[in-house]
Amino acid sequence: MPEDARANGLAPQTRVREMQTKLHRWAVADPGRRFDDLYNLVCDPAFLLIAWERVAGNSGARTAGVDRYTVHTVTEQVGVKVFLQDLRHQLRQRTFRPLPVRERRIPNTVGSCASWASPPWRIGSCRLR
Repeated sequence: MPEDARANGLAPQTRVREMQTKLHRWAVADPGRRFDDLYNLVCDPAFLLIAWERVAGNSGARTAGVDRYTVHTVTEQVGVKVFLQDLRHQLRQRTFRPLPVRERRIPNTVGSCASWASPPWRIGSCRLR
């Protein structure tokens, strides 16, 4: 998977940043524009790899999602390459079904409750902010 992310000879970070820049430029130039083909970007190996790096590097990386995966589980037991290839295959075949987000209500000092949500790892790896 990581070697697939190097399409057109560009590093994944460069590819993703260039596409994000283009999409931003197009959206600003034409606020009513529809972006119909974004699903292909979600399935792109470079986007999946960068999304994985962001998820793996965030502060909740040691906490398992509802799918019981942690960064450690994926890297040590499954393998990042296999994990991302499987995720990409499911996305391309349109068989990917996200699990519900685990949500907890945490009481705060004011007396009300705040929501805390933990998505499954596969959802986090598909999401790119």
